[in-house]
Amino acid sequence: MKVTQHIGNANGKPLFSFEIVPPQKGTNIKDLYQNIDPLMEFKPPFIDVTTSREEYVYIEKDGLFDRRITRMRPGTVGICASIQHKYGVDAIPHVLCGGFTKEETEYLLVDCHYLGIDNLVALRGDPMKGEKYFEPTKGGNGYAVDLVKQIKAMNAGQFLHDTLPMQNAPDFCVGVAGYPEKHIEAPSLEADLKRLKDKVDAGADYVVTQMFFDNQKYFKFVEAARAIGITVPIIPGIKPVAVKRHLQLLPQVFWLDMPQDLIHDIEQAKDNAAVRQIGVEFAVQQSKELIEFGVPCVHYYSMGKSDNIHQIASQVF
Repeated sequence: MKVTQHIGNANGKPLFSFEIVPPQKGTNIKDLYQNIDPLMEFKPPFIDVTTSREEYVYIEKDGLFDRRITRMRPGTVGICASIQHKYGVDAIPHVLCGGFTKEETEYLLVDCHYLGIDNLVALRGDPMKGEKYFEPTKGGNGYAVDLVKQIKAMNAGQFLHDTLPMQNAPDFCVGVAGYPEKHIEAPSLEADLKRLKDKVDAGADYVVTQMFFDNQKYFKFVEAARAIGITVPIIPGIKPVAVKRHLQLLPQVFWLDMPQDLIHDIEQAKDNAAVRQIGVEFAVQQSKELIEFGVPCVHYYSMGKSDNIHQIASQVF
């Protein structure tokens, strides 16, 4: 079922969803299930699965180093198929521009269609590790809006080199990313909103936001999005702070601000266990305020661990 259908069927009741990261290759998928299992208590209608782009590794050979391209966390589509089979919920793979040609993207979409995957999140992706700026893959999509257009063309039966009858075409529901504090590369929040509208105009069906800690920024973001004609659901993404180094890491990586009271509490915490509890309590209050605002769903970034997400959900849903 499509994300938009799940939202429509909820009749205004906020949904619970979360995002997982594929395990590194060679790791048993049972470890992933152990983190998902406790969260099924809250009946998530869908679960997101991230995709990691390729990266370089250096292999020593005869005293020299050979640079090879690898993917440390492959298997996104396979994990999605496993989740749908095991739990009976919709799994949503993240589809990237970076690291994939348009042909490779088409093959991935065909696999998703065969596996009964109805939803996708279309993302440009980050620069390759070691690169300062994003460089499109040769023969690939340069921006998320281009990826949305490719997916929607397939929905209409238009493949890269073929045209299929409409009854044989997929019908993917497409999510895209939104940034309440703007994308790090955007010159302004207004410019970033215009890029978001381009993605929606190209056919995106819903938006899920980057993590944020100040709900007022999300509220203003939604208001500004509605003002320029973005009418699709805008799902807030929440990441509970778990360790002290998140004070430096999260603002640096995701280009966001953290409230001063949260910063103070984390700085005063005696250890990471105390920080984790502070993160839970803050996310509970943040979630309740978002639900009162009327969000269609609260989406949690689990980052591979579920105990704190379970604590939050048990107090909110």
